[in-house]
Amino acid sequence: MLLFEKNHKSLRAYTNMDVRNVSKHVEGGVEVRISASPNSDRKGTDGMNEWRKSITVRIRSPPADGKANRETEEYIKGITGCRSEIIKGHTSRQKIVMVYGDADEIIRSLEASV
Repeated sequence: MLLFEKNHKSLRAYTNMDVRNVSKHVEGGVEVRISASPNSDRKGTDGMNEWRKSITVRIRSPPADGKANRETEEYIKGITGCRSEIIKGHTSRQKIVMVYGDADEIIRSLEASV
């Protein structure tokens, strides 16, 4: 199903995406694609990024000395209650975060936050 949003400049089409579209069940947990937005004025999830097929996460920390990466890991841990670790994209805004634990509970927690 396509959803349309009209703003003052364009008409954008969105499909209904959910966390299962941006995650992969692996042994020991779930890998989740994250688009990090460091130096943000607020902290939190900003919904799904359909174009990048990821969850957008706003982080207050700057992308220096691994601060934004640590805050991203802590934020995902706070949502899911499970240990998380960036396994790919340490120097990029596009990251893959491994969340260790029960996959179904992790997915439910992420869905509730988006």
